[in-house]
Amino acid sequence: MKTFQDMSPDRLEELIERFFRLRIAVLGDFFLDKYLDVDPGLAEVSVETGRMAHQVVGIRHSPGAAGTVVCNLSALGAGTLHAVGFTGDDGQSYELRQDLTELRCSTDHLHCDPQRMTPTYLKPRDKTDPSLAGEHQRYDTKNRTITPPTIERQIVHSLDALLPELDAVIIADQVEEEDCGVVTAKVRAALAAAAGCRPGVVFWADSRRRIRQFRGMIIKPNQFEAVGSENPPPASGYPGDEVGLAELAEALGRLRAQTGAPICATRGAEGMLVSDPELTVVPGVRVEGPIDPTGAGDSATAGAVLALAAGAALPEAALVGNLVASITIEQLATTGTARPDQLPDRLQMWRSQREASR
Repeated sequence: MKTFQDMSPDRLEELIERFFRLRIAVLGDFFLDKYLDVDPGLAEVSVETGRMAHQVVGIRHSPGAAGTVVCNLSALGAGTLHAVGFTGDDGQSYELRQDLTELRCSTDHLHCDPQRMTPTYLKPRDKTDPSLAGEHQRYDTKNRTITPPTIERQIVHSLDALLPELDAVIIADQVEEEDCGVVTAKVRAALAAAAGCRPGVVFWADSRRRIRQFRGMIIKPNQFEAVGSENPPPASGYPGDEVGLAELAEALGRLRAQTGAPICATRGAEGMLVSDPELTVVPGVRVEGPIDPTGAGDSATAGAVLALAAGAALPEAALVGNLVASITIEQLATTGTARPDQLPDRLQMWRSQREASR
């Protein structure tokens, strides 16, 4: 096992300069992240029920889950973006499509079905506290019935139609209930077949519950998923919560043989461990101060896939993903993004930290 030691600023610039030409489809579960900004100073007791009535003074929304990947791809300057999935025929669908359009992402293949709900994370939070402590209990809207075959066929047809014009396909399998989201077993099989027929296209999969079921494409498990943990800690982790590097390396070897494609295992603040072209540790960027890890994995995916599609080797791409994630986690009370012009300074920070550790 080796450690990725360095990337030159010129190499990073070379990759970034190609981002604007890249054509990316994000296939998966598009959620609406909807924030209710509550002013605790205005709370009042309901006359009718005697219960506390929290007062909303602002409403914000943005694409979540697969949409978070789109947010990051757009901010990083990706050339052409396509959303592939489905929504309901409701107000949340309208807001989600509006947000995606503002991100320069086509919704022509985001199919509308009045029998489905638009997945939504409703997030009330105190406007006076931007930290995680300011979040109230969340309300989730998800589809918990099997995705109809008609929608599955629409998704596969969209994939087939777009593939000749794509440099990369990112799969974001967010819905935990089996076959209730976009990435059903049939869609997974179609993706595996497409990846086998299109070796020039980057296929990259991330999944909440079924990462080990993808075949023939790069997968991005976290360290706990990689070793088969059924109940990994939250993405932010806790001090001391990590998988030993030797155990993780052994698990990646087995998983690589099972899936037939490279693996990028995320390790929180420690960065990533990648399987190809040889087992390589790609250190993360140490960040001081308060952080919000919400969406960090999605931002790392966006950076890594853009780098891969721009010609990077897998360890180089993992480093770009680490740089992007280190920027987004510093943005509190929102799902952060990173701009291309922020990456050179973050690379310099990473290089300085690496030099100091030698």
